[in-house]
Amino acid sequence: MINKNGWCNVINTVFKATVRSVLIGYLIVLLLIPIGSIYFKGFSLGWEPFWQEVTGPLAWKSILLTIKLSVVSTIIQAIVGTIIAYVLVRYTFRGKSILNSMVDLPFSLPTSVAGLMFLTLLGPSSPLGVWLDHAGIKLLYNQTAIVIGLVFVTFPFVIRTVQPLLEQIDPAEEQASFTLGASRFYSFCRIVFPAVLPGILAGSMLAFSRSLAEFGAISLISGNLPGKTMVASVYIYGETQNYNPEGAAAISLVLLTLSLLILWIINVLTRGKGRLA
Repeated sequence: MINKNGWCNVINTVFKATVRSVLIGYLIVLLLIPIGSIYFKGFSLGWEPFWQEVTGPLAWKSILLTIKLSVVSTIIQAIVGTIIAYVLVRYTFRGKSILNSMVDLPFSLPTSVAGLMFLTLLGPSSPLGVWLDHAGIKLLYNQTAIVIGLVFVTFPFVIRTVQPLLEQIDPAEEQASFTLGASRFYSFCRIVFPAVLPGILAGSMLAFSRSLAEFGAISLISGNLPGKTMVASVYIYGETQNYNPEGAAAISLVLLTLSLLILWIINVLTRGKGRLA
């Protein structure tokens, strides 16, 4: 006969097994099966058709363009995001709480709305757009527009991964450095930067991975010119509209593999360093 403690152990074991089964089922249904279907569809016709789809002139140019502009936007985010995070943590000023809450706006704003926002702001009928046009500056329907869109949608990543690490650094360490005659820049490079570097790397790679998949804003402001401003996500959409699911799956597979590789690298970099966000 099972005593009270025995029943508690049985219930606890059943509960843990149930929670574990639900979690595994959730991962299988919402992650593993969709990911597996992309790999299956991409290679459904064999290796040679897959390679032909990926190395096609327009497809390959769209992949290279996506990677190139994602790298540019990621570098911008690594620098600007670190500076903004430092200001939000170390300085007190009027409107700081509003600015801090606005950082997460790109997370909650649909990317198509972001694209429309830039069209409205920089379009030829807007005052700013007219002024830029007269100055000979074009910020729409070119690669610059793509970088602007990518910087906007990935804005929070570096900031939110660096902030917690900055908050863990005792300001007294920097103050001691100032007391000994070190400049603010030198103190930042020797004390702050090494401590926040894992956050910068992790946030930058998350921003890069997000940039690879961006569609909504880019499709509205890039012009979608094949071989010039057509990124991979727009190319994939075009292939689905042209009834070529295998071609769309092949390019999707390349982006998916890159994203999975980036997530693995992030996991390696942050292992043993605690949560960054």
